This record gives sequence, C-alpha cells and structure tokens, in this order.
Amino acid sequence: MKKIITIILLNVIIIPTYSQFIEIDKGLYYGEFKATKPTIVGNNIINVLKINPNYYDLHMYSAKQEGEKIKQADIWAKEESMLAVINAGMYRSDFTTNMGYMKTESFVNNSKLNKDNTILAFDRIDTTVPPVQIIDLKCQDWNVLKHKYKSFTQSIRMVDCNQSNRWSQQDKIWSMVVVAMDKEDNLLFIFTRSPHSVHDFVDVLLELPLNIYNVMYLEGGPEASFYLNHNGAYVAQVGSYETGFNEADNNKWYWKIPNVIGIKKIK
Repeated sequence: MKKIITIILLNVIIIPTYSQFIEIDKGLYYGEFKATKPTIVGNNIINVLKINPNYYDLHMYSAKQEGEKIKQADIWAKEESMLAVINAGMYRSDFTTNMGYMKTESFVNNSKLNKDNTILAFDRIDTTVPPVQIIDLKCQDWNVLKHKYKSFTQSIRMVDCNQSNRWSQQDKIWSMVVVAMDKEDNLLFIFTRSPHSVHDFVDVLLELPLNIYNVMYLEGGPEASFYLNHNGAYVAQVGSYETGFNEADNNKWYWKIPNVIGIKKIK
C-alpha cells in the first residue's frame, strides 16, 4: 500500500498564503487556510475544496450496495471515477449502515431518521430547489423537501441556518472532515488533520473567509478522509488524532470506509 502524503501540483509554483482559493477547473477551487485557534499537534492547516454544483454532480456510494465492499477513499474515487471523495457520515458497528438516514435513487442504506438536525440533499427532482443543499430540520420543512431530491445523508448539525455554532464545548479533540454550504450555494468539502474540539473548529470556520452558510459533521479521527485528484491537483489527507482512541499524530494511511460522497464533472 502506498504511503499517503499531501501533494499539490497545479503546473505552477505555489507559495501558500492560507487565505485564498486556487482555481483547479471551472467551478472548482482548492484552498489551504490556517486555523486561528492553536492545536496540540500538526500544522493547523484546513483543506477546503469549493464546488459549484452547476458544474459538478454529487454522488454517494456505499459498501451496503450489492457487489460493493469497504475500501479507502482513493480506491472509491478511482473505481467510481470521482474527482474528489470524502466520508459520507459516521457508521454503525456493522461497518456499512450510516448512523442517520441515507439513501440514493438506487439504494437505501438507512431508512430511518435519527435525532440529528442536518441532511445533505442532492440529485434534485426539479429546479424549484438548489442542486445541492444542507437541510436544517429546525429551519426547513423536511416533509416538503424530502420529495424534491433523490439522495440524502443525515448527520450532526454544526452551524445552523443563522450561522450559529450548535456544538457544545467539550474537552475531546480530533481530526475531522465536514461538509458545508456557503452563501453563494457552493458546496465545501472541509478537512483538518490537526485536532480541535468541534466547537472550536466551528468558530474557526466562521472566522475564515469561507462565507459559510451552514455546516454538517461527517467523521473524525483516523477514519476522516479527504481525496482530490483533478487537473494536476492532487491532495490526499487522512485523519489521525482522536481523544480516547488514537491520541497521536501517527496515522499515515487511508482507513477503509463504507460510505463516501464525491464529485464528477457534468458533461
């Protein structure tokens, strides 16, 4: 297995400014931002992929689908021809079932809603709704919106529809990957290897020039995965630190994960 490292190649020499995006392709931008709060290990860099859903479709795959199995993010990307991949959410002990509601047009991973208050919705049925959105169950009407899309994955609300931090402070810290929408309806894949409490990480995201609208938690610790390979831009990031589980910055490999979301360019 190849050791996972972080490489960014855009056919030019890049001097990171940690404050802006670089265009990879039309409607696709990558940026590295410095967290404003300290961390105990790592470089404190936040990796962000900004996606205009008018140019890229969102896709979700699961090991629960017939013929599939758990695999690393980069393998999911290669086998399904996706440009970028992240976790689709936390999973149960059977290692296939999402903790919350999850379905696509062709399969149902988990048919039941849980108490979590955000649902990423995509693969829309008609143009009365955006191509992609994070539905806030406390602000929006799920009974209407559940009929407007074909694909959904549910997880924990981090930032609500009023841009308020919804995660209580705690002592535990970990690497994490999250998904967000900005105020211009772009989708954001966001990753930090350096560990933070989720409350502090939310504060960081709201302070950065990301124009955040709302944010949904996906995964933390060594399972957290971020993969990008398109137009000469290659970024492979894996989580590591997690309080009470892996309290070290030593993980160098993608873990096998059962459920992923990724993007493909609209032709």
